[in-house]
Amino acid sequence: MDIKVYHTLHKDAVKIRKEVFMEEQGFHDEFDETDGNAVHLVLYIDQIPAATCRFFPGQTQGEYIVGRIAVEKEFRGNHLGSRILSAAESEIRNSGGNTVRLHAQQQARPFYEKQGYTIFGEPDFDEDCPHIWMEKSLIKIY
Repeated sequence: MDIKVYHTLHKDAVKIRKEVFMEEQGFHDEFDETDGNAVHLVLYIDQIPAATCRFFPGQTQGEYIVGRIAVEKEFRGNHLGSRILSAAESEIRNSGGNTVRLHAQQQARPFYEKQGYTIFGEPDFDEDCPHIWMEKSLIKIY
């Protein structure tokens, strides 16, 4: 397993997001202007792109937004979602970030709760799919 960090939208991230979000889940507005300003991670298994996510600075100092977390169907069930999210959190921490926020699909809420995320705000919809904002502090309390 290898995770690569790209500062532009890499073709492997595009492939995974098209397959997962557009073809499987039916989203249409998958790519946006944020892709040009985000850091993109791609997780490879034997050089095959298996998972991806992106992150970018939020509106307040130390806040980052993670999104577009996707795992290819044939690689699901191997904890790759948690691995790529953990790698993004590590990159964010190294960039001086202390809080991570994400706009999760409601059905993915239990996954993010297991990763230490809590809900804030009210549920809303993105392309008719229920979503919820969640956040996690990266500050370790001893």
